[in-house]
Amino acid sequence: MLLIPAIDLKEGKCVRLRQGRMEDDTVFSDDPVAMAARWVEAGARRLHLVDLDGAFAGRPVNAEVIHRISEAFPELPIQIGGGIRSEDTVQSYLEAGVQFVIIGTKAVNEPHFVADLCVEFPGHIIVGLDAKEGKVAIDGWSKLSKHDVIDMAKHFENDGVEAIIYTDISRDGMMQGVNIDATVKLAQAINIPVIASGGITNIDDIRALSQVTAEGICGAITGRAIYEGGLDFAEGQALADELCGK
Repeated sequence: MLLIPAIDLKEGKCVRLRQGRMEDDTVFSDDPVAMAARWVEAGARRLHLVDLDGAFAGRPVNAEVIHRISEAFPELPIQIGGGIRSEDTVQSYLEAGVQFVIIGTKAVNEPHFVADLCVEFPGHIIVGLDAKEGKVAIDGWSKLSKHDVIDMAKHFENDGVEAIIYTDISRDGMMQGVNIDATVKLAQAINIPVIASGGITNIDDIRALSQVTAEGICGAITGRAIYEGGLDFAEGQALADELCGK
């Protein structure tokens, strides 16, 4: 199981939000490239980047920073989300060296967009489903849709996406632990990998997730815990490797 550090970008800085609220942010670094280097040196084998400004603007805002990170680590798989609403944006990120693009709100609002991307860019499309009580949230978590998260995941699996990133938004940034039951339920319902996100607090969460990877959970995104010291990233990845095998 991969432990994947999150680098959330706001106004060119590395921040973390609580429950997706732009006004409730903590700045952890003015140099996201140096932050990426920190996690790579600690053993990260993939990075999760989010253009927070882009997610709210509906277009890339921090693309220049993202390009610099991908240039600094050309061999490292990078996944990027936030404000990806056109094929041109996907193409520009892939050409810059990003390996996976994450489609969120537009995937829910315009599912055919994902199907088109999977045809145009096979092997590079991930869908991020952010949910609360089984329903998918959209527009930077500001709205709760009527869509069932498992039904939507099955739809995107049929389209050919590489993986689903599942976030329990009630736990993201709140240091309350992972919603393992909901994550396992989703993973069992589909055949493509699920990446867990939201709520990782400490080494016990890594241990608990490692025990259910056989259900189809291939990775876990972690943010606030590794920035505030609740989880030592290198220790967490080493434990996951020990329990799951690399």
